[in-house]
Amino acid sequence: MNKERRILLVEDEPGMQLTVMDRLEGEGYKVDCAENGLDGWKMAEIGAYDVILLDVMLPGKNGLEICRDLRASGIKTPIMMVSAKTQVIDRVLGLKMGADDYLIKPFDLIELTARIEALLRRNGIEAETASDETSFSFGSFRIDYPDKAMYRGSEKVELSFQEYKLLEFFVRNRNKILSREKLLDGVWGYDEMPSTRTVDVHVAWLRQKLEADKANPVYIRTVRKYGYKFVSD
Repeated sequence: MNKERRILLVEDEPGMQLTVMDRLEGEGYKVDCAENGLDGWKMAEIGAYDVILLDVMLPGKNGLEICRDLRASGIKTPIMMVSAKTQVIDRVLGLKMGADDYLIKPFDLIELTARIEALLRRNGIEAETASDETSFSFGSFRIDYPDKAMYRGSEKVELSFQEYKLLEFFVRNRNKILSREKLLDGVWGYDEMPSTRTVDVHVAWLRQKLEADKANPVYIRTVRKYGYKFVSD
C-alpha cells in the first residue's frame, strides 16, 4: 500500500533531504523534494500528495506561510511541520496555521515514519466517515462536512483548519466526556505531546466564535480535572 503513497518533502538542508528521502523510499513511499519555500508551495498546490513534510525555516517562503496559504486555498492534505524550534508557542502557531502534526529536530526516523502512518490512517478514516452525514446544526450554527466549514445562518464563520477539525471531532462525539488526551489522539493523531495546553488553547479559540458568554459556555463545557464535553440542543 505504501508504494502508492506520495510524500512531498520541503527541506533546504541537503543532509536532512537525503536522510529522510532514503528512509521513506525504503519504506515504499514515492518522495518528491523541494529545496525552498516557493518551489514547495507551488508543488504542494499542483501535486496530489498524501502527506506534506514541511520545514519551518525555509528560504523564499517559510513553512508557516506555506501552510497558511495551502489551507486558505482549500488544500486538505495532511501537513507535518518539522522544526528545530522547541517553544510551545511555535508548535501552537504551526497547528493554528493548519498543520496536523509538529515534529521537533533532531528526531528518530522511526518516529517520523510512525507519525506519517498515523496521519495516513486518520485521513483514511475521515474519508470513510465523511459520507455518514453531510451536515449538522446546533443553535444558529451549521457544520457542512463536505466543505469542512461552519456557518451562522448564511454567513460563513472563519475557522482555522485545526479549529474545524477539533469542532468536527466534538460534534461527532457529542454528549460524550472527552479527556484532553483523547482529543489529542483523535484530532492531532497521536497521544503524546509536551503539553495538553494545546487542546485548551484551541478550545478557547472555538469558544470565542461559538459562545455568546464565554464564561458560561453552552456548547463546549469544561469537565473539571478531566476534559470537555460538547452539548448540542
